[in-house]
Amino acid sequence: MIASLRSRIDGWFLSRRPPSDTLELTQRNVYIVPTRAGWTLGATLLVLLIASINYQLNLGYLLTFLLAGSVAVGMHVCHATLRGLAMHMMPPEAHYAGAAAVFRVVLHNTRRSVRYGIGMAVRGSGQWAWTDVPAEGSATVEIAFKPERRGLHPVPPLTAETRFPLGTFRVWTVWRPAAKMLVYPTPEAHPPPLPPGEPLSGPAATSAALRAQAAGEYDGLRAYRRGDPLKLVVWKKAARAQATGSEDLVSRDTQQTQREELWLDAQATHLADTEARVSRLCAWVLMADRLGVDYGIRVAARVVQPSQGEAHRRACLEALALC
Repeated sequence: MIASLRSRIDGWFLSRRPPSDTLELTQRNVYIVPTRAGWTLGATLLVLLIASINYQLNLGYLLTFLLAGSVAVGMHVCHATLRGLAMHMMPPEAHYAGAAAVFRVVLHNTRRSVRYGIGMAVRGSGQWAWTDVPAEGSATVEIAFKPERRGLHPVPPLTAETRFPLGTFRVWTVWRPAAKMLVYPTPEAHPPPLPPGEPLSGPAATSAALRAQAAGEYDGLRAYRRGDPLKLVVWKKAARAQATGSEDLVSRDTQQTQREELWLDAQATHLADTEARVSRLCAWVLMADRLGVDYGIRVAARVVQPSQGEAHRRACLEALALC
């Protein structure tokens, strides 16, 4: 019952915070409450005051009101440490599910004094990152978060707080960033080899054959071309050519490979579970990218045509994350 009520209050509280990637802290969105140490100090001051009244202790009055004045000044300084600060969320990078993701938040300070002891964390996580923001400067805070599921997720609500200077008050705020984070699927730890290539059909196969004939190539070997993967170079012939004083390199090439293309299809995984299929396809994408071969992907209704490179790898991983 209490947990349900707390969850409803928390949802109502967050719904009143419009999502935004920038937030300037003012009196409207900064809150202050005493800490456990603050309540203890308040009870101590009350006991000192009662004892001073009862025994007519002038030094007791002096000590009590001196401590109370220090607490009042500390409350003002603590609230001013967070008030007036500006926060900006950097665009989050894509991460793999189950691995730690890092959000970067830039804190801007326009004041001519340093803001000390400012912490930030994912709301409810308890994993705090602390920093000091220099006068008329900025500081970057890195906040760790571990996404469990693949897909496109909103950045979770963040909490910023400070207890500077005395630790008797906690000044805090809640922030709902508008940014979204793409979470790739977890790659399979020990995937099987890549599936065999599929034969080209129609105009694509005819075009590949005509290019091969025009270049005067034949099945087996051809002259090295700049950009050929190192695994295609025939190193034995290269060593023999170097021994004879020739610098010509040759690469393996067959017309058969030009008539095939590598498709990473969900059906080729031979797995029934959807998440297991996606995990294996993710591992195959990373494997094909390391080998430097052209590859395409077919999963659900998403199709990414064969290619290679960093942009193509990201496109394939994004398709797997959102399928």
